[in-house]
Amino acid sequence: MTREEPDQHHPPPRSEGRGRFWTEERPQRGTSEDATREDAASRRPEPRERSERNQTRHALATIGRATFLAVVLGFFSLPLLWLASAPFDAHPSITTSVPEFTLANFRSLLDNPYALSSLGNSVIQAGGSAALVVVLAALAAYALSRVRVPGRDALLYLLLLLSSVVTGTAAMVPLFELATRLNLIDTHLGVVLTLSGGLLPAAIFILKDFMDGTPASYEESARVFGASPLQILRHIVIPLVRPGLATIAVWAVANVWGSFLQPFILLRDPGKSPGAVILYTLYTEGGAPRLDLISTFSLLYSLPVVVMYVFVSRRYGFRFHGGIKR
Repeated sequence: MTREEPDQHHPPPRSEGRGRFWTEERPQRGTSEDATREDAASRRPEPRERSERNQTRHALATIGRATFLAVVLGFFSLPLLWLASAPFDAHPSITTSVPEFTLANFRSLLDNPYALSSLGNSVIQAGGSAALVVVLAALAAYALSRVRVPGRDALLYLLLLLSSVVTGTAAMVPLFELATRLNLIDTHLGVVLTLSGGLLPAAIFILKDFMDGTPASYEESARVFGASPLQILRHIVIPLVRPGLATIAVWAVANVWGSFLQPFILLRDPGKSPGAVILYTLYTEGGAPRLDLISTFSLLYSLPVVVMYVFVSRRYGFRFHGGIKR
């Protein structure tokens, strides 16, 4: 008996059990996938919910930024609030409170013979130093900007570095010796020269950038008409770099106005002392600060600088750029 060969074109029929297995598995797998999709769809947030969450996060971020800015603003504004209220308080203290209004502090300050005169001394020293620094820095910056000197940039950076490292405190002993030999002790000129010397390197460095920004074609046109270098500097360059000169003037006045060590050492006569030195004398013999006089004098002492900043801000808007770019 011959064995039948299996038909190559027709595969053998699947068993009944295997057919049932595939028939039952397919709907189970489809049901599981559908359930997974339904669960994912149910867990997915609706557009309205996402919008509410974004609004909540934005509100929390805004509240956090506002709180941080309020803390920073309070940190800087509380001393100013104390300075504005303590002079009018009959019993000022280191805490900020509603003042018991009085003008007796100003009358007590006027009894000090050196209080008001010290403000005038501060104006003389700050104004003289600022004028000297602006004039000398403008001349030096113009020369360094136009004349090609070998090692020019290295020299400028070296002067700036030395002025930053060797401060007035470190150089006070040789400066005092030099002022003594030149008979500049107890004179406003000695204080002005000492303070101006420390400010000149940085002033030259700042003004040189303004000088570099002025076009050389203007100067060449002036030379054609026979203008001298000083005439070119006065009539052409200076009007273009006025914002830079204002920057140096404000910076010099602010530095000299708060200077204490050099005037304290170089001046012997209290009638020539600036406000920063007189403020140091408003203490009792035991070293306790008299807050009524200190706060009142601090308010008067800060007003000229505030007025200067307001004037320069309105005049230039603190947009200190070259005049040719305006």
